[in-house]
Amino acid sequence: MKTRTFLSLGVIAAAVGLSICGAALAGDSTAFVAKLSGATEVPANTSTGSGTLEATLDKQTSVLSWTLSYSGLTGPVKVGHFHGPAVAGTNAGVALAFTGSMESPIKGSATLTAAQIDELMAGKWYVNLHTAANPGGEVRGQVMPSQ
Repeated sequence: MKTRTFLSLGVIAAAVGLSICGAALAGDSTAFVAKLSGATEVPANTSTGSGTLEATLDKQTSVLSWTLSYSGLTGPVKVGHFHGPAVAGTNAGVALAFTGSMESPIKGSATLTAAQIDELMAGKWYVNLHTAANPGGEVRGQVMPSQ
């Protein structure tokens, strides 16, 4: 009987520990999304291209990881960036440039500063893809925490 009680208490303690650990891990990252279009460029353009950014910020390491998929652009992406700080409808300088292949999907990660994290969490970053036909940016989307 003592062995059963001890084992039962051990299982309960382990379950509680995993539950607490899982809850802590769930709060250690934030997901972000952006829908890119020519209409949200500043100034807007008539591109029929579109894109979607999905990103995750690991709050423990300050690492932002992203995947950006796009289609329908006027040509190959020459460069892509996160810009900020800026609210929708305003422009800002480059906060973080994409490196490597610009073919869809663009994947990457970078360690952010505390100030960059604050801007990102406040919805003050946008993502922009530039092509030869639209060197100022063909499609753009405001990066927001996902619900």
